[in-house]
Amino acid sequence: QVQLAESGGGLVQAGGSLTLSCAASGNIVEISNMGWYRQAPGNRRQLVARQLVARINRDGTTHYADFAKGRFTISRDNTQNTIDLQMNSLKPEDTTVYYCYADHKVGVNPEFRYWGQGTQVTVSS
Repeated sequence: QVQLAESGGGLVQAGGSLTLSCAASGNIVEISNMGWYRQAPGNRRQLVARQLVARINRDGTTHYADFAKGRFTISRDNTQNTIDLQMNSLKPEDTTVYYCYADHKVGVNPEFRYWGQGTQVTVSS
């Protein structure tokens, strides 16, 4: 079992910055990908409506959604099993709940994706 603890959400004015952090703990064997999704605006109930924000592989390879490119930066510390998402030039449309995830692998078993509880980001205009 792996637990994910998120922090860093809050209220910020448009144009401001926030850093989201996520720490994995528990019976960790190997975490491959980690990253952040966010709830798609206007849909607060459906899991499938989450959209990828950014992800980072164990080797440091990153991928960003188009809306995040140039504004958000994801980083990772493999020794601590943590990731950070630095968000700059925030816009009101970035307002939503952000979820951390981690893909955990044990031996030859398929990876299992764990999710954090979510952290609210609110950007005022």
